[in-house]
Amino acid sequence: MPGSLEKLQVNNFRCLEHVELEPSPGTNLIFGENASGKTSLLEAIFVLGRGRSFRTAHRQRLIRDGSTEYVILGDISAGATSRRIGIRASRKEQDIHIGGRPAASIAELGDCLPVEAIDPEVHKLVEEGPERRRRFLDWGTFHVDQSFLTVWQRYRKALRQRNALLQQQALSQLNAWDEELVLSGESLTAMRRRFLDALAGPVAELGMQLLDSEIKIGFRPGWNREIGLSEAIAGNRERDSAMGRTLAGPHRAELVIELDSARARARVSRGQQKLLAACLILAQLKVLATLGRPRAVLLLDDPGAELDDRRVGALLSALADLDVQLFVTALDRKNLPEIADRVFHMEQSVPRLMLQ
Repeated sequence: MPGSLEKLQVNNFRCLEHVELEPSPGTNLIFGENASGKTSLLEAIFVLGRGRSFRTAHRQRLIRDGSTEYVILGDISAGATSRRIGIRASRKEQDIHIGGRPAASIAELGDCLPVEAIDPEVHKLVEEGPERRRRFLDWGTFHVDQSFLTVWQRYRKALRQRNALLQQQALSQLNAWDEELVLSGESLTAMRRRFLDALAGPVAELGMQLLDSEIKIGFRPGWNREIGLSEAIAGNRERDSAMGRTLAGPHRAELVIELDSARARARVSRGQQKLLAACLILAQLKVLATLGRPRAVLLLDDPGAELDDRRVGALLSALADLDVQLFVTALDRKNLPEIADRVFHMEQSVPRLMLQ
């Protein structure tokens, strides 16, 4: 099936010395005891699609003890053919190849293998500060707007240059970068708003399905919404100079989440935060599918953690409505309903295909 991970090979990643996996294009269940390597296998798939882990920012922690590098290879279906992604990473560098050639950037991975994860730490999408939610927002916007990456790169470059001038107190040179910052920043914000508009409906539907509650999402652009970005930049120049950095702009944007008309971050339990984050991720994947974007891979790590059977059932029911390639982990296959097209048992960090 187009957009599916057909084959996976993992070498010297976490506890996985050598793993080969041929998953189903539908639902894959991976079960086994704690510390058997289930989450590491999902993490390797995530790295293949993102170039980074969902568990740590330190690449050296991903390399198996006693090894100097890890290698992850994946064959991605593309109609009647397939394309290979390869990542080789040591403690100092990371090489990415796609279709036999060096990748121009990590962003190319997302075009080949869009991947999202719902793991026991997913509640941080709600609980933590705005940076994590901006990354979530930008991942979705990147996949639905082909010009997003170019505009985002322009904005980040202008921001870096402007901040460097502010730190040097070279205020006479700010005007040129102010203009680029405003042009790219307003374009970036417009793209984010369009994606959020598309996201609002699916988020509300999933909120009722998973939480029996109304979820609303809002957006703060990163400056006073009563004025334009140009006016905000000009009005903040004195403060920016004193602080040595740009205080207003899309890099300060915030995705606001409300549950039953109250800010969700401070009033819901850990389990509710997890389901709320799951609503956002599933809604994002629904939007991508509606707009005809490449089929995504969804990693669901131990859904029974902090969720009761009824909530797990509701989550799996919502997943049934999504056209994604799904990887689910569990301690015991009996903990989940018979949803899997292919079942693997992790034995000493090696997944064994089970006969159905």
